[in-house]
Amino acid sequence: MIVVEGAVTVDDLDTVLSELNAVAAAHDVTVQAFDARYVVDRRHLERAVELADRAFDRGENVARERSVEILLYAAGRRQIDDALEMGVSEGRLPVAVVVAATGDAPDRETAAADALRERLDLDIDPTATLDSTDDDRVRDFFDVTSAELDAVDGDLSDLIAERVALLDVKK
Repeated sequence: MIVVEGAVTVDDLDTVLSELNAVAAAHDVTVQAFDARYVVDRRHLERAVELADRAFDRGENVARERSVEILLYAAGRRQIDDALEMGVSEGRLPVAVVVAATGDAPDRETAAADALRERLDLDIDPTATLDSTDDDRVRDFFDVTSAELDAVDGDLSDLIAERVALLDVKK
């Protein structure tokens, strides 16, 4: 899995989504874009991909498309409409775009990531977006309370990893 990060300006969401889908199809990979303000760290996205793949392997997936299943796991939600808040929207925002092939295909992932950077007319500022977390936004989105944070041994990243994994229980 490769994560393409950057600050972008999205003027037309439909055009951007079409471009993401075209790159995915051309390179036989899955591409899912996230508003990076809702992502805790790289592990958050890796776990979402892992669990989405496991759901497909077991025939327990909720979504028909792998990219949507990854979004559902990353958001810790079963309803696509609820999970879409974590996706990209129009305007200027930090993004993290997951590029993931099935199996071991780093060449396809690299080619797709390069194509995303080249094809998308997105004014990509190559800023690392996963280096910092908007804790308040993440806590609000995942409904993490101060009491909950105080009661656990881990940190916010650990709690979000748990929320991602708990989607299986909610199914």
